[in-house]
Amino acid sequence: MDQSAYDNLRDEFSRGYVQVYTGNGKGKTTAAIGLAVRALGAGMNVFFAQLIKAGKYSEIDMLERIAGAGDSLVCKQYGEGCFIMREPAESDRAAARRGIDEVREAMKSGRYQLIILDEANVAVKLGLLHERDLLTLVDEKPEMVELVFTGRCAPDALVERADLVTEMREIKHYYTKGVIARRGIES
Repeated sequence: MDQSAYDNLRDEFSRGYVQVYTGNGKGKTTAAIGLAVRALGAGMNVFFAQLIKAGKYSEIDMLERIAGAGDSLVCKQYGEGCFIMREPAESDRAAARRGIDEVREAMKSGRYQLIILDEANVAVKLGLLHERDLLTLVDEKPEMVELVFTGRCAPDALVERADLVTEMREIKHYYTKGVIARRGIES
């Protein structure tokens, strides 16, 4: 392949798209982590925002180790702890709002080529964010940024606007047999 053909091919892949990983099956965050690892391996900078989640998850530990002391990866959590057994509080909404604001700032900075909003879809479903918050990010996305939303219950308008949508569908899960989240596999 001559240099001009290679340059054209490279330019073809230099545009960022909008991806959505949704569905009731396991693997949405895992897919996003895999994409982050791939991007880091290609020399890209990644901003990984976990909306809703709080606490040390194995995937965050590993991403931070992969990134090392460099500044190619930023991982931030915008959750206030588990509220599955209660209604979200105003502090939960404020944390999610802070997350969206910081993601917008990171996205517009020109520093990151990959922005991942983990559990953004669920944040909308639970009322922590509005559907328009996610759609505004899509509208404001710079051309060179890949924007990824994960979580069950992706809003229909986001699915419509996305360039790639993958639905993870649960067929069988050992959780139904009482297996709880295991470190290194689910947490």
